[in-house]
Amino acid sequence: MEGSNIITQHTPRTVEEVFSDFRGRRAGLIKALTIDMVKFYQTCDPEKENFCLYGLPNETWEVNLPAEEVPPELPEPALGINFARDGMQEKDWVSLVAVHSDSWLLSVAFYFGARFGFVKNERKRLFQMINDLPTIFEVVTGNAKQSKDHSGTNNNNSISKPSGLKVSKMMSSPPPKEEDESEDEEEEQGAVCGACGDNYGTDEFWICCDACEKWFHGRCVKITPAKAEHIKHYKCPSCTNKRARP
Repeated sequence: MEGSNIITQHTPRTVEEVFSDFRGRRAGLIKALTIDMVKFYQTCDPEKENFCLYGLPNETWEVNLPAEEVPPELPEPALGINFARDGMQEKDWVSLVAVHSDSWLLSVAFYFGARFGFVKNERKRLFQMINDLPTIFEVVTGNAKQSKDHSGTNNNNSISKPSGLKVSKMMSSPPPKEEDESEDEEEEQGAVCGACGDNYGTDEFWICCDACEKWFHGRCVKITPAKAEHIKHYKCPSCTNKRARP
């Protein structure tokens, strides 16, 4: 299907519905740039036509041709992301795609706001809800606020969780807080999952990658507490795939 940003059967009309649409598309884009990175990289062949990266409301993603209709039904993502793939370092290319993806998500969300006549307070509330989430760029570059200082700890850190969460047995101490950060800021921001980009929730199991030191929901990387007990050195899907990539 060419041009994936057609309006779905249920078009978001309220602030909460637009935000839910935003989160779904954002989760799909983060998957493309993290745990599905190998597939995404291979799909973006510079020898092919101008491609766009679409995040879909059901938390999936696809690389596809832009919409044919003019003007398009929704704002379009950056065109030709595949052309720059081999002309720069991979991390720089991923960062560039992430920045354009952040811009596209905002444009789609506020397109809905404009279309359905959100007033000032509704636009402000939508932006505040969006602003409480780290950007895709922050997630993929590791700049989103995380508890990931592992100095002086042993390998059991791999199966510990960010401070304040229940963990499975034989866990080491949570990573120390940075001295220049207030407790209020840490409570507000929290740790961020390197796969879905969401902050942690109560009673969720987390695991840390020993290679990139990013934290992940166990459910996002399909690791259970029982399975984690038998892992000495955990590598997330993205770090594992980097070694396998030709």
